[in-house]
Amino acid sequence: MIKVSITAIILTFNEEIHLERCLESVKSICNDVVIVDSFSTDNTELIAINYNARFFQNKWVNYSNQFNWGINNTNIQSDWVLRIDADEYLSDKLIFNLKNNLPKVPNDVNGIIIDRLMYFMNRPLKKGGMYPIKHLKIWRRGLALCEQKWMDERMKLLDGKIQYITGDLVDNNLNNLSWWIEKHNGYATREAIDILNQIYNFSNEVTLSANFFGNGEERRRSLKKIYLKMPLFFRPFIFFLIRYFFQLGFLEGKRGFIWSILQCFWYRFLVDAKISESILLTGGNKQRLIEYFKKEFNYDITNI
Repeated sequence: MIKVSITAIILTFNEEIHLERCLESVKSICNDVVIVDSFSTDNTELIAINYNARFFQNKWVNYSNQFNWGINNTNIQSDWVLRIDADEYLSDKLIFNLKNNLPKVPNDVNGIIIDRLMYFMNRPLKKGGMYPIKHLKIWRRGLALCEQKWMDERMKLLDGKIQYITGDLVDNNLNNLSWWIEKHNGYATREAIDILNQIYNFSNEVTLSANFFGNGEERRRSLKKIYLKMPLFFRPFIFFLIRYFFQLGFLEGKRGFIWSILQCFWYRFLVDAKISESILLTGGNKQRLIEYFKKEFNYDITNI
């Protein structure tokens, strides 16, 4: 069997609860692991060292800045690069298929799309539009960058074709619901900035194209554009109805109901509320919006 070299890039901040599981899953396929840490105060660094990962630290600005810093500053020499978060791991099927199929991809294929399977309350979510979600997670070295966005950042392939390899990248965060709510409160602020940026053009972003007939990520981006054209506060209701009823989220039982309310309604409603609040407090003035997000959240939204 022809072997290929793969480097995994993992961003961390206090990830001792997840990191060992992630490193265990990548060690059989990745000959190099790069960890870019945001100055953790727990045992993250010790766990990384125990697994012979190359450990770097860099001040956090946002995900895209941190990940692109890792791509550009850690002397990656492998043929391929894998993006994986600390709370994710590779399924056995995905590891097997990557080992067998990655060496065979044509020379004009520079990106690999795989399925993401999310867990919620310790069980997988497979209804409500949650599976499979296809993401570009593997690419030839030097041929992809992370989108310059505050939220929902995807990898942008710079050249070549994309191929799909079956198997799941499992997203299974072990923190509790209070942690999830606090985290999504922060996410909502950053997503509000991204949406406002489409109106006010605070910064020049490098983003994926939106194409309903493109790959899975481009199609989801196209559908999101349709969603964002709907009125504030009305669209979360529509999103919930689609996910819970039309995409059969109710088949996940009580857990699916909790997920659909929190993720598909509450979170989307919170994003709209933060957009509305920021416009109300600034009169919708571009410069005052820039000053508002700097003062209230210490975000320089002109310089992602």
